[in-house]
Amino acid sequence: MKKILIYSIFFMILFGVAGKAAETISIRGYYKLFFTGFEMPTYSLGDEKLDEPPLGAVNNRIRLKVLVTPASWFSLDSAYDFSPRIQDPALFQEDIFFAAIDPFSYRAEDFSQRIYPKKDDPVGSFGIFHNLDRFFVTIKTNGADIFIGRQAIAWGSARFVNPTDVIAPFTFNELDTEERRGVDAVRVRIPLGMMDELDLGYIIGKDFKFSSSAFYLRGKTYLFKTDISAVLMGFRENLLIGLDVARAVGGAGAWLEAAYVVPDFFTGDNEVPIRDEKYRKNYFRASLGLDYNFTSKLYGFFEYHYNSAGKKKPGEYADAFFSTAFTEGATYLMGQHYLNLGMTTQVTALIPFTALVIVNLTDGSITLSPALEYNIAENIYLAAGAYVGIGKNPEIIPASFPERIIRFHSEFGAYPTMVYTSFRVYF
Repeated sequence: MKKILIYSIFFMILFGVAGKAAETISIRGYYKLFFTGFEMPTYSLGDEKLDEPPLGAVNNRIRLKVLVTPASWFSLDSAYDFSPRIQDPALFQEDIFFAAIDPFSYRAEDFSQRIYPKKDDPVGSFGIFHNLDRFFVTIKTNGADIFIGRQAIAWGSARFVNPTDVIAPFTFNELDTEERRGVDAVRVRIPLGMMDELDLGYIIGKDFKFSSSAFYLRGKTYLFKTDISAVLMGFRENLLIGLDVARAVGGAGAWLEAAYVVPDFFTGDNEVPIRDEKYRKNYFRASLGLDYNFTSKLYGFFEYHYNSAGKKKPGEYADAFFSTAFTEGATYLMGQHYLNLGMTTQVTALIPFTALVIVNLTDGSITLSPALEYNIAENIYLAAGAYVGIGKNPEIIPASFPERIIRFHSEFGAYPTMVYTSFRVYF
């Protein structure tokens, strides 16, 4: 009841302001259609091979965005998603990827993401989802811009993994990464000069609890032809110290983004979780890369990522999921060393081709991701692509029913192969 009341008030404010300032309303949006197929990896159970049937999904997504600007110093921004889906029942009940991050964990209150079927109802092959993804006001003053409400908060210059972004990052195999997911926050951005800025905010977690929330102070400057950003953050009672440096090196662009995390730093001595000490160790993540435009039609980049929270041996991967880095720090890669290579070329003026190669240097497994897009007409796009994992498949270790233990032999060999097509229309 409390959630319904909160969002009823939000919508009353939106339409109330809109009714008084119709000439200042901007309505935009898009429709997206994804056809996705999954081929599950072959699990070993002793000498037996367990083949699971392929899975499929059809995901429709309609996003309506309304911007109301009744005054030069004030605006209200909102976005609502409506998503009917037809998919295998298993996809409603579990995440088939180990690389999974809760996208809605930094929201104080929220509707159930699934409208139909309801949480306790039997699941078939059809579902309806929705998401109030933006609802915030912007107040501009002489000294600062203030943002209050559900908004996107993201930063970092790295292409593959952003170590300083632990609020609502994307995993490497997500299809719709056009807009970051909204989080509930109060944010203040203070310009300090032409290229300097101070950004501070409080990001509200579930039920407004401090233990599920985050706060940060981030400064940005331009010095010696280099963009430099530093962030000090507390998230879920953990401390993050981050640095992001980006500059031109010759004709190439270069970046280094790094973060050091101290778990339970803001937890009282009597409140430290009762967990094995090995799951609460400090950890360090960093991404170092270069990109370059070889020609007007060919762009390429490479990035090395180090993840100290990962494991050195595939047999230890499953144990990583219990550590703070994975449960609270938006870490999802299981190994320690990664190389990411990417390129984009214009086949024609309307057809770009993109290819990504992600290598887990710890176990030698690889993910290949080719994608082709065609700009059919203005604001209309058709695309197709895949994520193909190459590596040794996992093994199931018999355990007491109904539990089973998975032993990894590689990371990307444990992920399903995913192929997809997409159709997008913007208005």
